[in-house]
Amino acid sequence: MLAVLRNRTYRHLFTAQVIALAGTGLATVALGLLAYDIAGADAGSVLGTALAIKMVAYVTIAPAVGAIADRLPRRALMVTVDLIRAGVALMLPFVDQVWQVYVLVFLLQSASAAFTPTFQAVIPDVLPDERDYTRALSMSRLAYDLESLFSPALAAALLSVITYNWLFTGTMLGFMASAALVVCTVLPKANTPAAPRTGGAYAKATAGTRLFFTVPRLRALLALNLAVAAAGAMVTVNSVVYVQDFLGQPEGAVPLALGAYGAGSMVVALVLPRVLDRVSDRTVMLRGALLLAVVFAGLGAITAAQGGSWRWPALLAVWAAFGAACSMVLTPTGRLIRRSAPAEERTAAFAAQFSLSHGCWLLTYPLAGWLGAEAGLQAAVVFLGGIALTASVLAVRLWRGQAIVEHEHTDLHDGHPHLAGATQVRTGWRHRHSLVADELHPAPSRHA
Repeated sequence: MLAVLRNRTYRHLFTAQVIALAGTGLATVALGLLAYDIAGADAGSVLGTALAIKMVAYVTIAPAVGAIADRLPRRALMVTVDLIRAGVALMLPFVDQVWQVYVLVFLLQSASAAFTPTFQAVIPDVLPDERDYTRALSMSRLAYDLESLFSPALAAALLSVITYNWLFTGTMLGFMASAALVVCTVLPKANTPAAPRTGGAYAKATAGTRLFFTVPRLRALLALNLAVAAAGAMVTVNSVVYVQDFLGQPEGAVPLALGAYGAGSMVVALVLPRVLDRVSDRTVMLRGALLLAVVFAGLGAITAAQGGSWRWPALLAVWAAFGAACSMVLTPTGRLIRRSAPAEERTAAFAAQFSLSHGCWLLTYPLAGWLGAEAGLQAAVVFLGGIALTASVLAVRLWRGQAIVEHEHTDLHDGHPHLAGATQVRTGWRHRHSLVADELHPAPSRHA
């Protein structure tokens, strides 16, 4: 899997991603401490509002960026938003009002909503070979999981020798380093549409979203996003409740539970490149989604149990299974979007995925917290498990398999590798294969 790092451009971009993620992790820890300094006992409310603002920024800003990204130099865009993030991180230590935290969090997350889909859309151009791209997706998944595991530990180590305000300096340096790496990287030229998009600003901003609602397997991806969000919200929001209140474990056991989730995700991310060489994305992703419903049933059994020392290791196993199942759905997502959107529409499609998936999180985060607090953990398990099961079954119904499309090529020369097995007709070459959207098939079918 590490072979993809031999590609200099990808190596620079991946390093920039890892550094920026580490900086973001430090900022997350520091924001919690800053909120406590400003709001005291109301720090939880401040952080909850900040998380909601983060999701709103993701949902609203990413489609707007997708609308204009094809008219902007991608490297300049990525460097600019990295510098904006660095500037925001530099200002955070000096705030002393809650509203200032909210404004800066919105700016920071808006910049991230511009950077991430652009970054994701560049990678398929850097690594056009599907095997390499699959391994890059697994590397990206590992980077996210490792950040969630090691950033808190790094923050804890740094806090033993410095105050939390200096963590924001680390965040700023991370974004500056990311910008520097992107600056010294030569990116492939972006594919531009043969004809400019028509319509007003709204039509352009919703182009990627309309693609999701038009192509059936992307509609299935929407349902899969909801299933993952239901499971992820349960882990993120209620881990501390399960560990400390329900099971009576010490505070230090909370990172262990979250680490089990990350470990399950990483194991799958490491294994998937070889699996996806032999098994279709559809099989892996749908089985991962259906596994989420099974894991919710296991969590329900733990929650219903009245006692027993077995519940703690069982919870760790359930959290690891949640991580594994979520990784089965999330890791191949880039491949699915790459095959479903023409090259010139990739940034809009990745922006739509970024926005719509975080819209699901915006729904499930408060549900997990409110149900757990007001109706109890068992009610939260049943309700969110029901969402995961319904969404998974809906995805199965929407994604009925690879569509085989019969079509003609009129502009490829005799002997082109893509024409292997094709039949020559009066106007060109005719053949059948599963739907793919690329430079040879610029218009995605609306029947797959």
